[in-house]
Amino acid sequence: MQGKDYIGFSVFVIFMLALPHWISNDYYLGVLVFTAFNCMACVGLCLLMGYAGQISLGHGAFVAIGAYAAGILTTHLGWSPWLAMGAGVLAAVFIALVIGVPSLRLKGHYLAMATLGFASIVHIVSVAAIDITNGPAGIIDIPRIKLFGFALDSDIRYYYFVWIIFAVGLFFAINLVKSRVGRGLRAIHGSEDAASAVGVNITRYKIQIFILSAVYAAVSGSLYAYYVNYIDPGPFDIMYSVLLVTMVAVGGLHSLWGAVAGGILLSLLPELLSMAADTFAGVGIAYKPDYDTIVYGGILLFIMLFMPEGLFGGISTLGSLVFKAIARMAGRRYPSG
Repeated sequence: MQGKDYIGFSVFVIFMLALPHWISNDYYLGVLVFTAFNCMACVGLCLLMGYAGQISLGHGAFVAIGAYAAGILTTHLGWSPWLAMGAGVLAAVFIALVIGVPSLRLKGHYLAMATLGFASIVHIVSVAAIDITNGPAGIIDIPRIKLFGFALDSDIRYYYFVWIIFAVGLFFAINLVKSRVGRGLRAIHGSEDAASAVGVNITRYKIQIFILSAVYAAVSGSLYAYYVNYIDPGPFDIMYSVLLVTMVAVGGLHSLWGAVAGGILLSLLPELLSMAADTFAGVGIAYKPDYDTIVYGGILLFIMLFMPEGLFGGISTLGSLVFKAIARMAGRRYPSG
């Protein structure tokens, strides 16, 4: 990690840790907790798609695996939440290995369809395996996780816990993409033939990054289960996998910070639209819930058309242009000599 990366990372962590001092409403803290879950899954997906260039439309399945492992092992077998989370991660690693070895030999839309089929299978199993998952009724009374004997039984405690976990995962990911492994992943993304010619083990790298991205998703799912204390198949359908891809693409595929920005934006957007509806209603303007879809689609369309590198890349480019414009104006006003 370079100096500017440390500065950016430190500013982000300090801001997120200070944010609860300005937000006293437990509901909004809960929204930010869910935002952390999405950001964690997005960081793993960004490593796979943005850096290794492998398309996955099934990452919601790994989130479900982590969540159901946490729910089943703690409620049915009496395991501790930490052991159940570890088991969920191991299950995700094993399944990612089994799925990844044949699937990652595919390319383009064939790989996307394979991962989409995997997500569909996991969702069907979660609905149909009633004896294990309790089907559509879901699993209730999932225990809260404890840290050093303290139960994380409030929104503020869980907020700090989950964002610190996310910060650790983000720190690891940033260091990974700056390492030799990260350079190998970018080489694979650019051209697999060229990467192979310079000695990059393409198969090993692709499988390893697929497994790592599944680990991020499984941890996100486990933390989700311990927070809501209840899981059912609904939140983990195919559309959730598509939403994760959309978050990464909107934020910026080729940047971890873009994945974070996309995760935050699309997690908060429904709440912002709800606040806008209340504001319009307060001044006598009828704002129907159906309008949310139009606004939502318009924002996404604007970003994809005018910010092809994603939200983070677009903001960075705009900032660079503004800085250059200011520098030119200053140069004209104060010419050298």
